[in-house]
Amino acid sequence: MDEAPKILNGGNSLRPQKRIFLGLLVVTCVLFAAILTILWYVPYVGLTTLHPKLPLILGTLFVILLLLVFGIVTMLALTVVLGRDLFFSKKLRGVVIKLLLPLMSGIGKLCGVSKDEVRRSFIAINNQLVLAQHLRATPDKLLLLMPHCLQFHDCKFRITGNIVHCQRCGKCPIKGLAELSDKYGVGIAVATGGTLARRIVVERRPKLIIAVACERDLSSGIQDSYPLPVYGILNHRPQGPCYDTLVNLERVEEALLTFLVPAAIADLPVKNDSPGKKG
Repeated sequence: MDEAPKILNGGNSLRPQKRIFLGLLVVTCVLFAAILTILWYVPYVGLTTLHPKLPLILGTLFVILLLLVFGIVTMLALTVVLGRDLFFSKKLRGVVIKLLLPLMSGIGKLCGVSKDEVRRSFIAINNQLVLAQHLRATPDKLLLLMPHCLQFHDCKFRITGNIVHCQRCGKCPIKGLAELSDKYGVGIAVATGGTLARRIVVERRPKLIIAVACERDLSSGIQDSYPLPVYGILNHRPQGPCYDTLVNLERVEEALLTFLVPAAIADLPVKNDSPGKKG
């Protein structure tokens, strides 16, 4: 297996975005332990009347279940902190995506954490788990999936699905993204929403996706695309949501350098910046 890429290492492994999700996981584990204790203690007397060993059997099952939950959380935390594929990070992504995100949203609401904060933390955790798999793809199997809101609002040229009509005037980030697509030979597509994005993924059949979107669309896209790995980059919205949004092109290029097979970038200059140093 290749060494972990040095281009995109996630910066500080426990920066605030990731701490939110891991913190909510700890709260969830504590609540889960309390609920199991109550479920065991309340019927304790009734169980002894049926059979004296039933409380012990039920208690043992609850302890095993609790240890399983704590084990999953511990493996997830170690994978995120160390940035290595220690224990089935692909399976852990499935647990995070299918089970923990909906659960964390509810727990976050109870703890006063906004949905977008939970989503940002989820995206950061997902990215770390994708990086831990040390995935590499050929240019034809890597897809840049962009939101339509990156396009200049008054542009007359339709680029949805395929950016071939982009005039590269420089009024929006699409020009820079198109140049990155040409430079590395990777596919790029612009989607107006989840339905079109899913269709593009089905048609292109990539091995890995680098996606740009807002918190809501990116988190839902990661869920919809599983088990296909998606590395998410949040857009910037200086004009408000869904209007002339921006993206850090350096972060996109760093992701490309990280996930492309070495042969695809052998003759190109490699950056040594870490996204952990960028705002």
